[in-house]
Amino acid sequence: MNRLNEHRLLPAGSVVLLKESTKRVMIIGFCQAKPEETSVIYDYCGCLFPEGYMDADHLYLFDHEMIDTVYSTGYIDEEQLAFQERMDKVHAELKKES
Repeated sequence: MNRLNEHRLLPAGSVVLLKESTKRVMIIGFCQAKPEETSVIYDYCGCLFPEGYMDADHLYLFDHEMIDTVYSTGYIDEEQLAFQERMDKVHAELKKES
């Protein structure tokens, strides 16, 4: 199991266990809000692992600090690293605003 980096978002495909949870979640998106609560931006959007995406009713929004354990880190290459840099900047700006 991987150590959680407090300053960087995990890449898509990462599999995590949230605090006070028994089921793992796979990260599939970033900087999401609930339709009824658009002023709150969550760090991640995820689906159950290993089931994967089933429908919009089975998506989970959560913040970085809610992660207890990282079981697997998603694929990282040059494209992911470039995206990560842009995403970290966008994420920091959105968190300031919310």
